[in-house]
Amino acid sequence: MQLRKTLLVGWVSVALLSGCSLFNSEEDVVKMSPLPKVENQFTPTKVWSKSVGDGVGDFYSNLRPAWQDSTIYAADRFGVVKALDADSGKEKWSVNLSEKTGFLSRNISAQLSGGLTVSGSHVYVGSEKAVVYALNTTDGTVAWQTKVAGEALSRPVVSDGLVLVHTGNGMLQGLSESDGTIQWTANLDMPTLSLRGESAPAVAFGAAIVGGDNGRVSAVLMKEGQLIWQQRISQTTGTTEIDRLSDVDTTPVIVDGTVYALAYNGSLVAMDLRSGQIMWKRDVGSVNDIIVDGGRIYMVDQDDRVMALDTQGGVSVWRQSELLHRNLTAPVLYNGYIVVGDSEGYLHWINTTDGRFVAQQKVDSDGFLSGPIVASDKLVVQAKGGEVYSFTR
Repeated sequence: MQLRKTLLVGWVSVALLSGCSLFNSEEDVVKMSPLPKVENQFTPTKVWSKSVGDGVGDFYSNLRPAWQDSTIYAADRFGVVKALDADSGKEKWSVNLSEKTGFLSRNISAQLSGGLTVSGSHVYVGSEKAVVYALNTTDGTVAWQTKVAGEALSRPVVSDGLVLVHTGNGMLQGLSESDGTIQWTANLDMPTLSLRGESAPAVAFGAAIVGGDNGRVSAVLMKEGQLIWQQRISQTTGTTEIDRLSDVDTTPVIVDGTVYALAYNGSLVAMDLRSGQIMWKRDVGSVNDIIVDGGRIYMVDQDDRVMALDTQGGVSVWRQSELLHRNLTAPVLYNGYIVVGDSEGYLHWINTTDGRFVAQQKVDSDGFLSGPIVASDKLVVQAKGGEVYSFTR
């Protein structure tokens, strides 16, 4: 039986940056771009910061906070989950989902991963141990926990009474929102080689649209887990194993009946929601989620170019190439600016009109892996070491 090989995006970057060849080839070393010089047009104001455990450490994990009403929910990989007041950062409650082993022994890590989701009275988070937790938003107590088909590497998505979980072995499962019982399982197929991470589904009109490690985007009927259509947007090509990766790890975006999806070594495509037919495609790839807003697509490609494209045909509007190979996070749109973090702990603020830098700030020496989120009038971001920061502009 052939074992599945899994690659971490971060490990690939480190190997290339250090001059080591992952597959014993003699390719050129990829170097991180120097920090661009930016004359700040404004200085973002830090409102508060709060430590939430030990973060994700050296592990690749897109464990980012979630927000609802006046509360920020954040976690670390070990199992600490905290609810923080969005205005002050004051802790409302804290729980630890790690496994207790004894009075003198350190608990066993819960290995939380993929990000938090808050909906109604529950906050949801999955783990690399194939467990999905639903915590009560009032006090953090566990409402239910369910063993799923594989590692829960993407954030759970809640819709139509279901909690949708895309597992690391290519299964999309629908769990009951009320008690966590598994309602159905859809097999999305798996290649022998993939990046570490999975696409969180997007939902519309009773369907879940999700990317797969096989280079396809699938539409699944949420009522019963039945496959509606599949569309390949990435082909397995190239001479090296990295070149042949075809993962669709980004979350599709649905706007006005059009699905926008992006593959790592494939294409950015616009597809018809009902049929899955490709309307247009652009040869650009990434593992970072995209933004679709105001007739534009904002994205960070696999070489860390920040780009704006037109939604009508994928035509380039502008491209910012001064952050190459700085291991950027997914972008967020905040107060009319695109904001991305990098692995050295800087936040970069970019004008959405022309792609020029408008501000830059060093925030955390541990660097960023997961993208910022917008919580009402604040920008919230969690560093790899676990510190959560809140900013205003």
